[in-house]
Amino acid sequence: MPAEPTPQPAVDAALRASGVSVIETEARALSALVDRVDARFSAACRLMLACRGRVVVTGMGKSGHVARKIAATLASAGTPAFYVHPGDASHGDLGMITGSDMVIALSNSGETDEILTILPIIKRLRIPLVTLTGNDHSRLASEADVNIDVSVEQEACPLGLAPTASTTAALAMGDALAIALLEARGFSPEDFARSHPGGRLGRRLLVRIDDLMHKGADVPRVGAAETVSSALVEMTRSRLGMTAVVDTSDRVLGVFTDGDLRRAIENDVDMKRTRIDAVMTRDCVTVAPETLAAQAVPLMQEHAISALPVVDDSMHLVGALNMHDLLRAGVI
Repeated sequence: MPAEPTPQPAVDAALRASGVSVIETEARALSALVDRVDARFSAACRLMLACRGRVVVTGMGKSGHVARKIAATLASAGTPAFYVHPGDASHGDLGMITGSDMVIALSNSGETDEILTILPIIKRLRIPLVTLTGNDHSRLASEADVNIDVSVEQEACPLGLAPTASTTAALAMGDALAIALLEARGFSPEDFARSHPGGRLGRRLLVRIDDLMHKGADVPRVGAAETVSSALVEMTRSRLGMTAVVDTSDRVLGVFTDGDLRRAIENDVDMKRTRIDAVMTRDCVTVAPETLAAQAVPLMQEHAISALPVVDDSMHLVGALNMHDLLRAGVI
């Protein structure tokens, strides 16, 4: 590993002071936005809620990076949205915008040439235009159906050149729009999970027991009249640490687990002669196949078990689930 640089107290103090100044400047910029979540903010939200197509977000330079993030946040929070580069839009990508869509344009100056170039086409489509600008009197703001003021007193950059506080303010306002719409739509955690099936939340809210359980011949089971030794063979075959004990109709009567086996050994049970229903756990924990897999985790933890039978409404055995199945699926 490379050696850490030698501490230089004066230099380090100056670096920390610079960092603190940036955060304080941006915090003041965000605080000033609170009063601008006003009637214009509500009007922008109403336009977005009424949009039958998609919300097209555009911006140039650093505003373009913020616009991409706003589009992604909107899409993941229940408002179909995508980003269009304003430069590419004037070279063919305007075809991606339809008469059912609406546009959100970001420009701190409100005079970004690339956006102003495509403005007449947007107006010709007669679709709503919402702008986030730092200049309420700019051309872009004056052409908008709704302009939201995201101006800042100063940039965090001491030169006043690098977009810093202004991009933070625009990003925060975009987040405010996205979450206001999420709540207005009644967007639920399950809805969010459907947009994020690869994430941990998606797995926890979408994956069900039926998706993970062992089925068919892989499900360990023995009849109530079979011996303990037969149950041991079945447990070894399945490698799930338990076997279900069923009647002639395949209804679950109980389970035989590693814990039951230890107790049988301690009691000197004759493995080859003793029926399994004499040593099984009768009031066993079961789960339904339509149950969320994540709900099986606290169930297993509460009862200190690592596997359990899966049964239907009539207690017929339909599968088996092991803690390792949940780990492999990323539910835990």
